[in-house]
Amino acid sequence: MAIFVYAENINGVYKKAAFEAVSYAKAVAEKAGDTVTAISVNPTDSSDLLYKYGADKVINIKDEGLKNFSAKAFAQAVNEVADGNILVFPHTTDASSIAPMLAIMMDYSLITNVVEVPENLSPVQVKRKAFSGKGFMHAKADSQGVILTVSQNSFGTKENAASGSEEVKELSIANEDTKVISHEQSSGKLDLKEAEIVVSAGRGMKGPENWGMIEDLAGVLGAATACSKPVSDIGWRPHTEHVGQTGKAISPNLYLAVGISGAIQHLAGVNSSKTIVVINSDPEAPFFKSADYGVVGDAFKIVPELTEKIKALKG
Repeated sequence: MAIFVYAENINGVYKKAAFEAVSYAKAVAEKAGDTVTAISVNPTDSSDLLYKYGADKVINIKDEGLKNFSAKAFAQAVNEVADGNILVFPHTTDASSIAPMLAIMMDYSLITNVVEVPENLSPVQVKRKAFSGKGFMHAKADSQGVILTVSQNSFGTKENAASGSEEVKELSIANEDTKVISHEQSSGKLDLKEAEIVVSAGRGMKGPENWGMIEDLAGVLGAATACSKPVSDIGWRPHTEHVGQTGKAISPNLYLAVGISGAIQHLAGVNSSKTIVVINSDPEAPFFKSADYGVVGDAFKIVPELTEKIKALKG
């Protein structure tokens, strides 16, 4: 039975999270000696993008009633077409709200935030993040099927081209529970959760008027921008940039924190970063204990100099 994967799209466009989920599903399928079937709802992008990462088949669900997102309705739609024992989802905000509802509908186990291909498939046993990313555990599913959500930036995108086929499935799912009240878009050019480099800043910036140098540094690094909770709470930066326990949890290759003390709540959202660099004028800032590299000094001098040095290095 095929391995199924939910290929999330945003307004019809596939993002990195979808390619990572398909890459992961392909690795699982190879271990199981099976195929990969990707499911997407109202995509406008070509299925060729999913074949590139290993999807043997793509089922495109077409349903005008699913133009607005609803976890319940999307779970019902996936339930209509998925019949595999292993279903893979990206661990994005929307996909992570579909997965538990689908697990209840299918009576499957749910294991979230997985970081590696399962070590066993019968029963499924897999390594996942635990304790807000501060540790790992090996979870085992004891039901007939399992839904896995893949932690972003943990497995990576891996091209493994397949000569796939496409099926269009016309559905009409009731979606009366959803009312869109507001939708706040991130101000950044890059998706924060998918970014491989993130430049973040806190109250040490002293005011929103000083964020230009953070954006300049992010620009030369090709990075997304982020902020601490107090900064978003007082309106210096949009809430879409807030990373931490009550904000977005991210796993970039490089997290550069400027003027952030490093409270445990902030660390919970960023401690899965592969490399953490901290710039702070306070040598006693807690963040230095978790940093791979630390710079004690005035950010208003260090950041512009760092930006210029990187520009010179890039020629």
